[in-house]
Amino acid sequence: MDTTVEPTAKEEKIWDGGNRPLRASYGKLMMWFFIVSDALTFSGFLAAYGFSRFKFIDSWPIADEVFTHIPFIHGNFPMYYVAFMTFVLIFSSVTMVLAVDAGHQMKKNKVIFYMFLTIIGGLIFVGSQAWEWKTFIKGDYGAIETKGGRILQFLDNEGNRVALRDIATSSSQRDTHTRDNGIWYEGEEATLSTYTVDDIKAGFAANPDLLIRTQYLTEKGEMTVLSREESLNKLNNDAVAIVEGANLKHNEYGSPLFADFFFFITGFHGFHVFSGVLINIIVFFNVIIGTYERRGHYEMVEKVALYWHFVDLVWVFVFTFFYLV
Repeated sequence: MDTTVEPTAKEEKIWDGGNRPLRASYGKLMMWFFIVSDALTFSGFLAAYGFSRFKFIDSWPIADEVFTHIPFIHGNFPMYYVAFMTFVLIFSSVTMVLAVDAGHQMKKNKVIFYMFLTIIGGLIFVGSQAWEWKTFIKGDYGAIETKGGRILQFLDNEGNRVALRDIATSSSQRDTHTRDNGIWYEGEEATLSTYTVDDIKAGFAANPDLLIRTQYLTEKGEMTVLSREESLNKLNNDAVAIVEGANLKHNEYGSPLFADFFFFITGFHGFHVFSGVLINIIVFFNVIIGTYERRGHYEMVEKVALYWHFVDLVWVFVFTFFYLV
């Protein structure tokens, strides 16, 4: 006996591929699925960052004290360049909207123009992020690491940061091994710090206007500044290493965990932006050669725009959580 049940007309209409959920094409629907899953991934990263910061709230670096640089300009400009990067990325989202609108009107030249502006904005952002990474890794002032892994920074009597190069009267640090000097040091690291702890101790003792700032925060949210006597005791008793810049093990700005999250979260987002730029370039050239004009629609531009808007929105959250809060 045949028990096969024939599908009803309604079932055939639902599953035969004729329907469009939310009136979206297959490509748009898959892009939305990707965006939702990626949004959950970023949410997990930001939640982990938030929990870690809350746990180490008394010693977490202050963003205004870390991101103070502008290319080719010396000075203290807290968050200015990060704000510029954010503006550029948001503006590129506006030009992407205009490109989609031009596509709806089948205006090829306008689509080309606005997509070109979008690509330029993306390249500026990626380049700026690469520069920010380089500056963060290199460091500017340097610091001392204590036995407990804490960071000691140096200030003058007016509260301004003082670099290690301005403290040490000379450097007793030996040169690293090179092929032409014929000297080999067993167990030598790839690079050595510019100065030794003894160089800094000697220079600090010789300058009575210098103080030490710890990474612990006061009730006002400011780093704790020690007195001259406390500074000398702290430096002589606890200093064990020189820290210049930041990496996954040491961080002159404070907790190494801050650097870990910085590299991971901004790097993951930067990879998304870089991927978006590459996709935009491919679509841009397809627009130029008339691929979508012949298809009679610019849906591919819309799908790329969805991804680009998502990347912009994620950066707003990263910027808020990482730099502002």
